[in-house]
Amino acid sequence: MGPSLLGVVAFLLLPVVIVFALSLFRWELLSAPVFVGLDNYTRLAGDGEAWHSLWVTILYVLLCIPLQTVLALALALMLDRRIKGVRILRSLFVIPWMATPIVMGLVWDWIFDPRDGALNRALDLVGVTGPDWLSDPAWALPAVALVNVWQHTGYTMLFFLAGLQGIPKELYDASSTDGATPAQRFWKITLPLLNPTMFFVTVTNLIGAFQAFDTIFVMTDGGPGGGTDVINFRIFGTAFREFDFGYASTLSMLLFAVILLVTLAQVRFFGRRTTYDLS
Repeated sequence: MGPSLLGVVAFLLLPVVIVFALSLFRWELLSAPVFVGLDNYTRLAGDGEAWHSLWVTILYVLLCIPLQTVLALALALMLDRRIKGVRILRSLFVIPWMATPIVMGLVWDWIFDPRDGALNRALDLVGVTGPDWLSDPAWALPAVALVNVWQHTGYTMLFFLAGLQGIPKELYDASSTDGATPAQRFWKITLPLLNPTMFFVTVTNLIGAFQAFDTIFVMTDGGPGGGTDVINFRIFGTAFREFDFGYASTLSMLLFAVILLVTLAQVRFFGRRTTYDLS
């Protein structure tokens, strides 16, 4: 376990300790760090913009994760069949995840263009006037959330597909013999035995969604009017635009604490509902 433990300490635990230490300083990169104790945390408590960014992040997560999870599970159920071309379909759904978020952000920036974008042109064909997606505060966050869902649903589907293929087929045969309907088999067999997979994908996807940055950076730059100013984007701006690395570290600790609490809540929720041994 030595090499793995060394990697965890060097690349996970040590950076957290360093960021926490930096949060106790005022540091503008070019000057020497000045110890300020908990002043940055006092500043955070009264920073309305930081809490707004956290709220935007939570909304973004709520827009992404439920829809992404449901779509991925539905796709996995449809593609867990021996039909012609199913392997090609599985690969096609994973392709968006393989592309870099920066490139996909540029592509979707064009798709959402209010005048020449593909989406509004398609809406025009059915007599609907599309909004200015990325410049309207009401639509900007759902638009970037949709891009995240589109890019990661296929990847999430792969885990559900692996989970489905790990469920013994004898359970379905026995339930069919007992007269169970497809809906009953889904709720009583499939979904409970997918809990380990559900636990993994929700934890990892939530962590990823809370750390959203690159697509938002390309598509909206945090706008309009702070409508997509997620906490990770504010950390970036505080550090590399305002050169306030101490306060940026404090914001990072806030994000770390939120992700940790959400993850612990998921562990508690799934812990008593998850079965790993099907023997």
